[in-house]
Amino acid sequence: MVIRSMFFRVDHGGRRRRRDVSPFHNAMPANNRKRKADDDGDEMSVSPLSSPAIQSRQLAPRPSKKVRSNELAGRPLSLPRLLETLDPSQLRKVLQTICERQPEIGEEVVKSAPRPTVECALQVLKEYDDKMREAFPYGESSSDYTYYRVKQPLVALIDALTDFTTQYLPPNETQPALSLQFLDGATKFIHGLPEWESHSYRHHKTNAYDEISKAWALVINEASKRGAGFVLHSGGWDQILHKHNQQSGGRLGAAMSAMAVNVGWVGGPNNGAPSAPTNQSSILDQLMSGNYGAPVRVGPW
Repeated sequence: MVIRSMFFRVDHGGRRRRRDVSPFHNAMPANNRKRKADDDGDEMSVSPLSSPAIQSRQLAPRPSKKVRSNELAGRPLSLPRLLETLDPSQLRKVLQTICERQPEIGEEVVKSAPRPTVECALQVLKEYDDKMREAFPYGESSSDYTYYRVKQPLVALIDALTDFTTQYLPPNETQPALSLQFLDGATKFIHGLPEWESHSYRHHKTNAYDEISKAWALVINEASKRGAGFVLHSGGWDQILHKHNQQSGGRLGAAMSAMAVNVGWVGGPNNGAPSAPTNQSSILDQLMSGNYGAPVRVGPW
């Protein structure tokens, strides 16, 4: 049943006319009454496609998404990762191989690499010395068997000694103190070379002493020309060389002679001329006998 209320309106003639109006007529907002008529237009106005903000965003280019493939394939390491896996020995070997294949790269490496310090050179020699000692067999073995077990690392150590020694000799090395410092360390390694029973095996150590003795003599002669041989006097190198000669069994004759001549007259009262013989033993004799540097009696008593 529909409930209606009665309303009257007055027309232009003064008569009242009845009009049935639903009681819910005034409860509905005006905007709701026009909703049906405007539904289509409102929906178009709020559509995402007609929004100005959306349209402006759609005009901007969107970044392309990176397509990931689910397929896994092997590939070699990049150069930085590969270098991280190499130890110093392997890295040196690779670099040496490249330099041998392309000599111009080797020349550039020689020019660019810093000069090795004495400590670094002696450390390399120690590594060779350690390998030689590790090659000695355990327990009692014949001299021949031991020699052939040790020969390869022994020769490698002697070759390294020869190469590094020439690096620290004048004119390549201009500082006598560095040359003497290296020769001191290198001679200690020669002392540690094995003494073989067979005479045919002893030439390794004998030749090494001959070469290092000549190197000492060269450096001593050059050092005596600089600052009146101050380095030789202040460093106590005469005593250091004397101990090396004793330990070698007197096989550093050339070096001892050079030290005796230069220390005997450098800076002396004769301004560079050799001193005249005196009642004292010659400096060479004192060095050879181990009495150099002993107290000298002064005065008539």
